[in-house]
Amino acid sequence: MATAAPTARTIFEPEHDDYRESFRRFIEAEVTPYYEEWREAHLVPRELFAKAAEHGFLAMEIPEEYGGVGVDDWRFNAVLIEETAVAGVGDAWAGATIHTDVCMPYFAASATEEQKDRWFAKFATGELLTAIAMTEPGTGSDLAGIKTSAVRDGDDWIINGSKTFITSGQNADLVIVAARTSEDPHRGLTLFVVEDGMEGFERGKSIHKVGQHASDTLELFFNDVRVPHSNMLGEEGSGFFQLVSRLVPERLTLAVAAQAGSERVLEETLTYVKEREAFGRPIGTFQNSRFKMAEMKTKLTVTRAFVDQCIKKYTEGTCGVDEAAMAKWWTTDMACEIADECLQLHGGYGYTTEYGVSRAWTDARIGRIFAGTNEIMKELIGKTMGL
Repeated sequence: MATAAPTARTIFEPEHDDYRESFRRFIEAEVTPYYEEWREAHLVPRELFAKAAEHGFLAMEIPEEYGGVGVDDWRFNAVLIEETAVAGVGDAWAGATIHTDVCMPYFAASATEEQKDRWFAKFATGELLTAIAMTEPGTGSDLAGIKTSAVRDGDDWIINGSKTFITSGQNADLVIVAARTSEDPHRGLTLFVVEDGMEGFERGKSIHKVGQHASDTLELFFNDVRVPHSNMLGEEGSGFFQLVSRLVPERLTLAVAAQAGSERVLEETLTYVKEREAFGRPIGTFQNSRFKMAEMKTKLTVTRAFVDQCIKKYTEGTCGVDEAAMAKWWTTDMACEIADECLQLHGGYGYTTEYGVSRAWTDARIGRIFAGTNEIMKELIGKTMGL
């Protein structure tokens, strides 16, 4: 049985440890018993997010005047991400992560007072859930290649286009949509908030993926969707720059999850190699097994130091785009490597659904692709080096 990510780390305070324990109990009561059912359905019920909000586990940075808890300390966010990864239910929590860690920074930085009055209270309670739509069928990591258009029509904008691989696409009530308002590849993008029920806004069928089954993922269609100017998020033409700057917390989220998930898989594998016998002795006693386990333990220990440094720096407001890219690339590559090595140590049992390592193996693979492929991460890092 896996235990939670270690709490005796210098970046956390006692209040974070208490929060971790409370959330751990929440997962045990409200997520784990229903997790397999949700994986089968490829959807998590909205009620989960309302329950999470009641306990202070959703959109924590919403200020108290709007009904939120007003916690501006990303270490609490990191606790939620780690615990869901350790429990092996990260995909079931993906909608909450998108709402809290990915979308909220956009609203916190760019929403007008009128928009805050309209939406924030319901963000805090889980009555309104959010998603963000960047990726298009013909455009992946290249934000400048976005083709979905928005054309001004009096006090409204008319949006046409489609988006794909949208996490929480089914449950979301509000979707931040990146649309092109001019031909300029960078200054021609603007963000709009499309609301559920707007005429012409349609959701496609659930996209069935290799892994991450409990996370609902959809294609979204916009056919002459009329969006009021009051639903523009930020200034016209600021979309590209908002997207680039707000990708830092999204990439750190993936890094934190990949690190904690890898620690869980290694711990489960350690238990397995101590108990499983071959040729009359535990397989963990063979030199190859010891070497593999030692290598993985070392990589995880070294990487943990860097991930914790990134958490600390982001909390202080000093984590750069390059550091977030490094963390996302390194940890997600490592997660795939560790899951594969651990599956191999499980032998044929590792390729069955009886053991969690097979699920970790399939779930980890997407980490190298979304929020910008790891090849794009290397491009970003190289550019910060003046190359």
